[in-house]
Amino acid sequence: METNSMQKAWRSIVTKYQQPDTRRSIWQLVNSLGLYIIAWVLMILSLEISYWLTLALSVFAAGMAVRLFIIFHDCGHGSFFRSSKANHVVGTITGILVFTPYFLWRQSHAIHHATAGNLDKRGVGDVWTMTVEEYLAASKLKRFVYRGYRNPLLMFIIGPVVMFVISQRIPTRKYKRREQNSVHWANLGIAVIATAMSLLIGFKSYVMIQLPVIWIAASVGVWLFYVQHQYEGVYWERGGEWDFSKAGLEGSSFYKLPVLLQWFSGNIGFHHIHHLSPRIPNYKLEECHKENPLFQIEPVDLRTSLKSIHFRLWDEASGQLVSFRFLKNLKNKQITVGG
Repeated sequence: METNSMQKAWRSIVTKYQQPDTRRSIWQLVNSLGLYIIAWVLMILSLEISYWLTLALSVFAAGMAVRLFIIFHDCGHGSFFRSSKANHVVGTITGILVFTPYFLWRQSHAIHHATAGNLDKRGVGDVWTMTVEEYLAASKLKRFVYRGYRNPLLMFIIGPVVMFVISQRIPTRKYKRREQNSVHWANLGIAVIATAMSLLIGFKSYVMIQLPVIWIAASVGVWLFYVQHQYEGVYWERGGEWDFSKAGLEGSSFYKLPVLLQWFSGNIGFHHIHHLSPRIPNYKLEECHKENPLFQIEPVDLRTSLKSIHFRLWDEASGQLVSFRFLKNLKNKQITVGG
C-alpha cells in the first residue's frame, strides 16, 4: 500500500477508537490501584513470615506497578479521560507511585512519538542507538561507554532502577518550568509516601518492599520499551525519507504476549497502533487490532523477542539492526578483499 493511501486508511479507522470511556477508565484505575494496595498490605504482613514470600509477592506488585504506569502513560497522551485536568491529576498521582515526574515524562515521550525511527532525530525519550558508521568513527572512550550502555546487565537490570530511583529525581534545564517543577512535585510525593510508610512499618521494612517492586517493574518496563523499537525487521530512516505511517506500522512492534502478561502490561504490546494513534486508550487497542486487518502485522512473541538482546547497532547499508559481531565479520571481509 502506498504511503498516502496507508495514511488515509489508518486515519479513517482510528477515529472510532479514540474517545475514552469514562466508566472503563475509572474501573481500570480502581482495580489496578486496589490490587497494588492489596499487594502492599500482603507484603507488609509477609515480612513477619518470610522475606522470600515478600519477594514472591513483589513480582505481582511489580506487575501492578507496570499496569499503573500504563495508566500514567495514557494520561500523558490525554487518552485516559476526556478531561485534561483529570488526566493531569491522575497522571501526576500515578507518576508518584511509579517514581516518574508526569509533565517532564509527558514532554519527552511526545518527542519520542514524533521522532521514533528517525535517524536524524535520535536522543530524546529513546534507546541510545548508534549506526555502524558512527560507532566506527567514535573514540575508544565513546565506544567503551556505548558498549557498557548496551550491555544487557546494565540496560535491563542495573540501568532501569538507577533511572527510576535516581535519574528521574534530578530536574534538567533543557525543559520548561512546568516540566522541571513536576520533578520537584514527584520527589515531594515520593518523600511523603516514604516518610509515612517508614513511620508505619519502619524505614528498613519500607525499603525491603519498595526496592524490589520498583526494580522489577522498572526492568520489565525498560524491556517492553526496548522490544517495541528494537526488533528484527524494524523501520529506521533518515529524516528526508522518514515517514510517520511507516514508523508506526513498521517501526513499532506488535508484541504478542500471553493473556496475563498482556493484562499486566495494559495492552502496550499493540504498540504499532499506539504509535499511529496515541489518543486511543489502552483498553481499546486490542479491539482496534482485531477489527482491522490493516493492523494485523507480523507479531514479535516472547521467543522471537529474545533476539533483540543481541542487537546493538543500525547498519544503514543493509537497513537492519546488527550485533557487535557484525563488526568483526565486516572487518574480516575488508581484510579478505584487501588481501
